[in-house]
Amino acid sequence: MPNNLLKIVLLAVFSILLISCNQMSANKVPEIKKGIAPVADNEVAIVEMEQPVYGKFTIELYSNIAPEMVKRFKELAKEGFYDGTTIHRINQAVIQGGDPLSKDSNPKNDGTGKSNKPNVPAEFSDILYDSGIVGAARGMDIHSQNCQFFVTLKRTPEFDQKYTIFGKVVDGMSNVRTIAGTPRDGESPIEAVKIKSITIQPKK
Repeated sequence: MPNNLLKIVLLAVFSILLISCNQMSANKVPEIKKGIAPVADNEVAIVEMEQPVYGKFTIELYSNIAPEMVKRFKELAKEGFYDGTTIHRINQAVIQGGDPLSKDSNPKNDGTGKSNKPNVPAEFSDILYDSGIVGAARGMDIHSQNCQFFVTLKRTPEFDQKYTIFGKVVDGMSNVRTIAGTPRDGESPIEAVKIKSITIQPKK
């Protein structure tokens, strides 16, 4: 009996250590890509807003910097995933969107949703978060990128090497700023700022 009890205790301790190691590994900071200039893909993303006043804006995508996040963004866009979602968060630094839960009538859950696809691991780089940079939104887990994205409105050094950069707005930044100026309650727009569509098109 003592031997059996010892085996059970050792097994329990091993299981706890294994779980702890897995958790540490899951949140381990990835190697940061340094000294690599972003190279724009031969495709761009066109974000067209539902309200004409907000127009549209164009994002160039950096597969050489964040291949997995670019792949996910393109997949979701081609599936129509973003159509009808909103820009649900606006502050002095960013506009953020891409949450499927923003399609429902409950604004309190905006920012908490994701797609049915697995999370994307962090792909950090030393590219600076200047105005117009497109980053992958995430939770506390640095590897929880999934579908949400944000666009920076100004130089935001606190984001450097902490959020995956996968693109940049190269046309229509004035429309992004118009979106950022919409009336809001805290960080939430008072009226829904809807994305009509995000399409992937050949770069001209």
